Formats: sequence, C-alpha cells, structure tokens
Amino acid sequence: MSKCSDNREVIRRMREVIRRKHYSIRTEEAYVGWINRFIRHHGNRHPEMLGEREIEQFLTHLAVHGNVAASTQNQAMNALVFLYRQVLGRKLDDSINAMRAKKPKRVPVVLTHEEVTQLLACLRGVYLLIAQLLYGAGLRVIESLRLRVKDVDFARMEITVHEGKGMKDRVTMLPVCVARELRAHIESVQAVHKSDLARGFGEVYLPFALARKYPRAPREWQWQYVFPASDISVDPRSGKKRRHHLHESAVQKALRAAAREAGIPKRVSPHVLRHSFATRLLENGYDIRTVQELLGHESVETTMIYTHVLNLPGPGVRSPLDQ
Repeated sequence: MSKCSDNREVIRRMREVIRRKHYSIRTEEAYVGWINRFIRHHGNRHPEMLGEREIEQFLTHLAVHGNVAASTQNQAMNALVFLYRQVLGRKLDDSINAMRAKKPKRVPVVLTHEEVTQLLACLRGVYLLIAQLLYGAGLRVIESLRLRVKDVDFARMEITVHEGKGMKDRVTMLPVCVARELRAHIESVQAVHKSDLARGFGEVYLPFALARKYPRAPREWQWQYVFPASDISVDPRSGKKRRHHLHESAVQKALRAAAREAGIPKRVSPHVLRHSFATRLLENGYDIRTVQELLGHESVETTMIYTHVLNLPGPGVRSPLDQ
C-alpha cells in the first residue's frame, strides 16, 4: 500500500472517531485540514512515523513563517493531539515546546448606536432580521442560524440558545421591536416546510442521537430552522437531502455590503454587532454579571474586555485637552 493510501486511511479513521464523538462538521473539517497540512509539511510521511519533535517543528513553522494567530496555532495543536491520542492511541510527551504565536490584546470593534441604525437601514429581508438578533440579543452568528422554531418563545419574549460555545445552553431576550417581523418570517418558513413535505422532503438535521430516539422529529415543524437555506442540499455526512440553515458567509457578505453602503469606516462583521450589544448594555448601567450570562461567557474576565470600549475611560476622567 502506498504512503498516500496509508494517509487517506488515517484521515478516514479520524473522521470516524470525530463523528462518533459527535463533534460538529466545522470542527471535523478544521481538524482534517490541519492533519493534511501536517502530513504534507513532513513530506507525506505517515503520522505513525512522526512524533513530538515533528509536531514542535510544524507548530513553530506556523508561528514563525505562517505568522498565524495564537488561536489558529492552538487549533492546529488540538487537532494533532486528537489525532495521536484518540485515533492512533499514542500518548504525547507533555514537554512539546514549540515557539508560541503571540496573542495580541485587541480592543473589540464596536459600533455606535447611530452606526448600527445606519447599518440596519441598508439591510433587507432575512439579513435584516439576523442582524437585529445579533445586535438586539447578543447572539453569535452561528447561534442565530442554528435557531429552531421551538427556540423562539413569543409569549415570554425569550430566545433559547442550545449548545452554544462550550456546549452551553442559555436564555436571552427577544427584542420587542423585531417580534412582529420575526413571527411573519416564521410563518413564511412554515409554508416552505409544508411544500417540502409535499415533495417528499422536509427533514432537518438533528444532533447526536435525537433522530434515532425521536424518528419523526426531523420532519416536525418545531425542529425546523428559523433561517433555512433557499435550496435543499445533500448532507455531507449522511447523504440525505435536507434543507439546512443559511451559511454564515452569506450573512458576513451582506453585512460588509451594508457597511460600505452606509459609509461606516470600520471593519464590520457579525461579531461586531455582538460586541456592540455588550457595550451598549454596560453603557446603560447593566451589571457585568448580567451581561456575562446573556453573552454565555464562561468567565467574567472575558466580558470585562467591553469595559475598555465604553464612552468614558473611567468615572469622571476627562482629557487634559478638554479642560
């Protein structure tokens, strides 16, 4: 068997273990991508022939020549650790001493309320609704796209986020001003779902073993995505034809285009609206622990970064020039 065939078998086994452990498809693609890069970096040698020394060389190469961010280098390290421990069954020496990429301390980009108003005025349809939820409820873009019909409670004006970052659930507010438009949007989605059912489709992806435990659930209305894709596509894992949710890249492109149209001289992304949500709550005097819960942060230290972008640098502090 050739080296390429051997390496393909390793990748196949890795995908199998990742799916057995119920990792997301995004994590699967990221990990497989890093392992392929690792193998190519070392001349297509089989990972069994490589070890701690080669891992150090690869991670150092990413930091020195690839100039990658610290989070990117950490993801590559996680993929390699997963390969050797979970797939190949090898224990790695804890003394891996690669040159670490520096993690810069950056203040998040935040839009003023006026800039958000200008941005929203340049959006239409489903992208306007999503942007309103990012800014009005503090959702991450993938959290908004993964919302199911059952997650939106109009009676309590709440949104439940299931399996957010860190596999945590949380509850946040449903902005009053968006409820009417969101309800109308969901009604239009229901009409599309009924049409899909009539054509023999209508299934949606369910995580973990839910589809086996509740075999009818994938076709039930309450489990459908609030923001479904415009077309039915083939699930890359199961091969089934399903209507998935919108892709996050579509939201990113829509926001960039709206920012250009509005003339906002800042790098606008979906996460900037989440930053702006947190900053606005702190500016309005809400307790930082409350903001932490709404954002779903593990530690209050993560939330503390927004205290650096408030309108005033500190209580009662004024610039000498303004005096």
